[in-house]
Order: sequence, then C-alpha cells, then structure tokens
Amino acid sequence: MTTAPRIRRRTAEAAGQWPDNVPPLLRRIYEARGALTPDQAQPRLGQLLPPDTLGGIGAATALLADAILHDRHIVIVGDFDCDGATACALGVRGLRLLGARRVSPAVPNRMVHGYGLSPALVDELAALKPELLVTVDHGIACHNGIGAAKARGWQVLVTDHHLPGDALPPADAIVNPNLRGDPFPSKMLAGVGVMFYVLLALRRVLRECGTFDGGEPDLSVLLDLVAVGTIADLVPLDTNNRALVGAGLRRLRAGNGCAGLQALVRVAGRDAARLTAADIGFAVAPRLNAAGRLEDMALGIECLLCDDPAQAEEMAHVLDGINAERRGVQQQMTVEAQAAIARLDDVSADGQPPLAPCLFDPEWHPGVVGLVASKMKERLHRPVIAFAPSEPGGATLRGSARSIPGFHIRDALAAIDAAQPGLMERFGGHAMAAGLTLDESALPAFRIAFHRQAAALLDDSLLQAELPSDGELLPHELDRMHADALRCAGPWGQGFPEPLFDGVFDVLDWRVVGERHLKFSLRAAGRAQPISAIHFSGWNDQPPPARIHAAYQLDTDDWQDRRGIQLVLRHWLAADPG
Repeated sequence: MTTAPRIRRRTAEAAGQWPDNVPPLLRRIYEARGALTPDQAQPRLGQLLPPDTLGGIGAATALLADAILHDRHIVIVGDFDCDGATACALGVRGLRLLGARRVSPAVPNRMVHGYGLSPALVDELAALKPELLVTVDHGIACHNGIGAAKARGWQVLVTDHHLPGDALPPADAIVNPNLRGDPFPSKMLAGVGVMFYVLLALRRVLRECGTFDGGEPDLSVLLDLVAVGTIADLVPLDTNNRALVGAGLRRLRAGNGCAGLQALVRVAGRDAARLTAADIGFAVAPRLNAAGRLEDMALGIECLLCDDPAQAEEMAHVLDGINAERRGVQQQMTVEAQAAIARLDDVSADGQPPLAPCLFDPEWHPGVVGLVASKMKERLHRPVIAFAPSEPGGATLRGSARSIPGFHIRDALAAIDAAQPGLMERFGGHAMAAGLTLDESALPAFRIAFHRQAAALLDDSLLQAELPSDGELLPHELDRMHADALRCAGPWGQGFPEPLFDGVFDVLDWRVVGERHLKFSLRAAGRAQPISAIHFSGWNDQPPPARIHAAYQLDTDDWQDRRGIQLVLRHWLAADPG
C-alpha cells in the first residue's frame, strides 16, 4: 500500500544576479530555492550569524571559562544518535583545544538509561566525579535528570535545539535557539551546531582573558563533525547551516577530517575527494547511528575521538558490521509494519491508507522504530508513529514519530498532552520528527487521540504526496559537465533539496539487478545516445511500459572508469505513447 506522488514543477519568484561562469541550469535551480546570488547559493564561513546573538551564551561561556581556568572536571553528555555523537565529540575536542585538561565524554545506553540525562545516568556518572555537566543535543526536557545532578552539587549547562515544554529544566545555563523569545535569527541549528557556536563564543571570552599565550586555537578543524551531525539530523539547510556544512565537506574532501570520519567514509565505499551531503546522509551517518540503535553509542563517540588511523579503521569496521545487522532488523520490522497497516481498522474501502497509523509490535527493537516510522511515512505520505517496548517484555513503550509537511508532529503531541495529561509519560521533538513514551495500557487511548488530531488538521491537499521538480533537462544538459556541476553545487539537503528533474523517455531495455532494482536503457527526445538509468527498489513484479514519465536525478557514473552519466529514477509512471 503506497500513495503515488504527483510531480509538481518548481518556479522561481525572482531572477538572480550571477557571474558568467554560473551555468544557466544552476541559476534556474538556485533561483527556485530562493538563492539569488552566489553568496546565497554557496555561503561561506564569513557569513555566519554572530555567536553573541544566541540567547544564554553569556552564562554558558562563563560556566565553561570558569571550569577551564580552575581545572574542573567537565563531562559532555551526548545522545545516542549521529547529531548527539558528533556534538559530544565536538565538545570534547573543542574544549581540549581551548585549554580544558579534564574533559570526558559520556552517553546514555538506550536499553539501560533511556533517553538523555536521566537520574539513572546521573547515578552512573557519579563515579567520574564531574563538576560541570554539559548536555549536547538534549537536555531541554530532562527535568528529573538535571534535578538529580544539581542535588549532587554539580553545575549543569544545557545545549540543545529541540522545542521546549512549558517549563524549563533547573540548569545553571541553557543555550537553545528555539527557546521562546531567543533572538538568534536562525532556529535551524542542529545540536552539533549549537555546541559549535558555544565554542566560538567561549574562544572569544578566553581570548579576552589573555588565555592564549601560544596562539589562538583554530576551531574550523572541527567543522567535519558539524557537517556530519547537521546533515544526519535532517535540519533545514538554511544559509547559516549551508555555510557550516559546506565548510565541513570541504575539509573531508581535502582529507582533513578526523581519523574516525575518514575511516567511516572508506568503510562506506565512498570517494572522499568527491564526498557529498547525500553520501553523509545515506552512507556515513547510518554507520554511526547504528551503534546507538542496536549497541552503545559510546563506540561511535570513541571512533570520532580517535586520532590513530589504524584504531579508527578497526572501530569503523565494527560499526559497519553493526549497521549491517541494523539493516536486517529494519527490513524485517518494515515488512511486519506493512502487514500491520493492512490489518488496521481505518483502511478505507478504496485501499487508501489509514490517516495516522500507530504501529506496535512487542518484538520490535526500540532503536529501529524511528527508521520504520520514516519508511512507512514515505510510502503512505501520512504521519506515522511506531512503538516498541523500551526493554524486552517491559510495559513502557517508546514511540518514534515521523510526519509530513503541514502536520507539526511535536505540536500534535503537545495538544494531546494538554487534553489528556498523563496519557504520555514524556514527549519531545520537532515539526517532522518526535519521540514519546507511554505505558502499553495507554496505547489504545493514544491511538484515538492521535487520529483525532490528524483528522482535525489534515485535509486532502496535505495528503497528496508531491515530488517538486526542477523541470526538464534539455538534451545538451544530459552530459557529464552538468552532472559534475550539480554534484559540486550543494550542499543539498532539507530545505535546499537536491535537484530533481522530470521528463518523458522511451524504454529501450530493462532488467532486474540486485534484489529489486531496475536498470534501464532510455532514449530522450533530441538525444542520439541512450541513457543509463536505475530505480532502486523499483521492481514490482510487472514489466515497465514502453514509454515512461520519470522524476529523476542526474548523477555521474564512474563504474570501471567510464566517466559517464546515469539517471537515478525516484518515481515513474506510464506515459502516453506519443
């Protein structure tokens, strides 16, 4: 059961100002995304928003500077996803660069401590004798954990980007651009981006204190971590984030990334010199994320902190193995989720999917439910929540929610909580992704409440999936020069999407490759040579028609050094015979 998308062509609201060396195709693509000058299209570090516009930054840097100057033990508490892991490694590396002699990483184990800085994690951290805890990529909802840390006499600095609840936790300082009234112009920073800004502000404070006798530390060496965490967390790539990501990608392409990330790029089979944001999102980040999903993210953080290339390579191979296991678990859970959706009571008579599926299986792994929810959301174009027991046989369920444009999932959960306090034990997140916990006995009532929220806010226009297209490529644009230009023209990502085109092609030949991938030979009007194309997971046991209307990306094809091009088909349907 899937919802077929509709191809919609983008239009530009205004024309830009471009130098002659920018090809017309790129101008068209940039303008359709609201970028009208080279500085807007590919921003540089000099365009970053100033750190002193971020709320709470003064109190945060005062805590950190005091801890460094008095040699206090700082513990950076990460989270068990890629953003949290890179933010933790960034905090440790950055504070050491800035003079901290006693700084340690820590991260909760999903199966042992639950999410974030919990009282259980605080009890375990007591053995480290921390004096200042710094949370990265979480903390804004960790009231009990922060209270437990404060009760032990520790200072707590929260750095986070998730939306806050009605009350803030009892931390000594909070830096979060999404706090109500925060003056920072961009609300799109990932957790790793927030921590990078804290380090930038801290460097200025320490400079003013005369701390740097032997030269000022270069924090740009940390931008590879910032880029990976920002891409992995799927935050919108506004101008500020594109400046950060672009600089980090340039470091990785030049071979200047940390040993752990370089090893992960190699293990993922990617060419570092031509690395893109898509390579990070689909190949590097999943190998880091897998540790937090199935094992312990401590291994991922250790890999990012490792400076020995041989040791980093070993750890990267271990992470690669964990990721292979994760793929198997995910595939099985996805098949089970698809079957569960077909059994739901609200599947309509004409086969339309349920409005807001809430899926649960007592055998599912809590670390993989987010991926399952994401897969089902993509197939159905509906908000989806997938639940699993927090621990095997336990009564507490952990849910991961994914949403569609126009349905703010975190606000929907907040509305449910306001109407039925106590139904959920906790929740948090963003517009497109959120997490929650509840008792298994509350799941039936929650399903009803979630469906009511969806029914009240979703209309037919929001339930129609769309593929925004940059139009048709001209015959002379279907070449290697334009494919290379598109690859280098990013970074592409959320809010600044990778170019997608559409057109009509004759199918000259096709075959199934791998398990369910379709390999095509296509002919485009006005072009003599056939074009190679592939549609991943596109085989539905039916032969394709002789003529198709396809949405596709133009990509390079360097198999056996051929330096050719291929189209990566995202969607196709039968076209008129012409």
